Amino acid sequence: MGVSLPSSLLFMVAFLFAVSFVLAFPEVAGAKATTNQAGVTRHYKFEIRLKNVTRLCHTKSMVTVNGKFPGPRVVAREGDRLVVKVVNHVPNNISIHWHGVRQIRSGWADGPSYITQCPIQSGQSYVYNFTIVGQRGTLFWHAHFSWLRASVYGPLIIFPKKNASYPFVKPYKEVSILFGEWWNADPEAVISQSLQTGAGPNVSDAYTFNGRPGPLYNCSQNETYRLKVKPGKTYLLRLVNAALNDELFFSVANHSLTVVEADAVYVKPFQTNLLVIAPGQTTNVLLKTKPQFPNATFFMLARPYFTGMGTFDNSTVAGILEYEDPLNSSSSTSSTPPLRPTLPPINATSAVANFSSRIKSLNSAKFPANVPQTVQKHFFFTVGLGSNPCPKNQTCQGPNNRTKFSASVNNISFALPSTALLQAHFFGRSNGVYSTDFPTSPLQPFNYTGTPPNNTNVANGTKVVVIPYNTSVELVLQDTSILGAESHPLHLHGFNFYIVGQGFGNFNPNKDPANFNLVDPAERNTVGVPSGGWVAIRFLTDNPGVWLMHCHFDVHLSWGLRMAWVVQDGKLPNQKLPPPPSDLPKC
Repeated sequence: MGVSLPSSLLFMVAFLFAVSFVLAFPEVAGAKATTNQAGVTRHYKFEIRLKNVTRLCHTKSMVTVNGKFPGPRVVAREGDRLVVKVVNHVPNNISIHWHGVRQIRSGWADGPSYITQCPIQSGQSYVYNFTIVGQRGTLFWHAHFSWLRASVYGPLIIFPKKNASYPFVKPYKEVSILFGEWWNADPEAVISQSLQTGAGPNVSDAYTFNGRPGPLYNCSQNETYRLKVKPGKTYLLRLVNAALNDELFFSVANHSLTVVEADAVYVKPFQTNLLVIAPGQTTNVLLKTKPQFPNATFFMLARPYFTGMGTFDNSTVAGILEYEDPLNSSSSTSSTPPLRPTLPPINATSAVANFSSRIKSLNSAKFPANVPQTVQKHFFFTVGLGSNPCPKNQTCQGPNNRTKFSASVNNISFALPSTALLQAHFFGRSNGVYSTDFPTSPLQPFNYTGTPPNNTNVANGTKVVVIPYNTSVELVLQDTSILGAESHPLHLHGFNFYIVGQGFGNFNPNKDPANFNLVDPAERNTVGVPSGGWVAIRFLTDNPGVWLMHCHFDVHLSWGLRMAWVVQDGKLPNQKLPPPPSDLPKC
């Protein structure tokens, strides 16, 4: 026979359970959560609104989520479902991309405008509904329409399943640090002017840590990110590069960092004094503080890595690492200036290559590296800059002052359609929206990293690669020296991939594959194609839908450095893309 409890006691038990849950998982305190068989369903609401924000003594109205810059944290556990209602209260169209989330059979929630959805128009809303499958770690979310992600971005924290532990020492505390940019101008006006004139866009006015430029910029002493720590503790820093157009070096004075994760995948831990993190990449590091109070403060610095020919924001953002004095809790600062770390030169390509070569998959029994050992489809894509002719009766400010800057994959500069590709694919209405003749290799081979050809013009089109479900792919991405060699952070939506090889110069298909790492290569969603070099990746097309691949420099994205993969449905019901939700935005 059951025992009934008084209603007051039942209320107290429920209250204590709720309090203990929030204390154990404080990040979800601002979200609604309901349980289901697979995990927890977590509900968030994003109100897209204009907000006056002041940095560098400059106040401007900018697009934000819930009035925050950067935006709010979204937190889940592996296996949880996220339901995020986005309500657009601004004049701009917008969409939200959940960067790095695999979106298994939930491509309608991926977010890139005109690829998986039409943008959310002013006064409209859309509910992103997806489940975190087989992933844990640090990712982030951001706007995927024009340059709105300059201010619309935030961390996406995925904890392991309940009762599952990290494969490294449990940290005393976890801290998210988002690298971003501050623009005195409206970034939308900046890219609009660039596309109209054909010139390179103006650059940002400052880099930021969690939206704060820091003391090395004028009128920013009071907008400094401070990380307060205790002696003898281990902190997990969740680092996200949300900057629009720059790869960054990062270092903390007099402290080493242990890299334990990259792009939400555990890696073999290694110590370093220098991190390299490209736009779209995330890196988790352990920071072990000094055993005794040092009576000093320490700069955390970040500045760009750049090898191109254009202009860039050649400045440095600083945050301060400061210790709490255990003998004087009211004092945590030192009167002496913060100690500074040494960062490599702006164009230190060798430092970038050395760092990236150290990242390897954990490849343990629990977290194996499932590298495709055989390849069914080979692709070779060149990536880089080019030009478009200047329209008649117009003066252009691009290369030679007679053309417009452009960017391309295999010399195809991607033109956005007016109908979302995924809708066209799902309903079998691709005619007039996209063509399926994207070249699997360059139509006109040349010395990619040598003397560039005289003709730098690119073709324009909306072309895709159609590929069967569950096909193993090897893709070589080759940088070109047309209008200058530079690194390109390539992001693939819908998949993780393994970086099996990379090098400088032109890829040699007869020699380079012999040196591929097919045992424990890095598994990522964003890879920096080396400046003047190449990178080889492998992945399995086990996710039906339409998936964008693009450079995560937003200026190159705007110039057309993107393409799309159409992955066909498999034969089984669980290998097919479900119909779109009823509230999918319309163009």
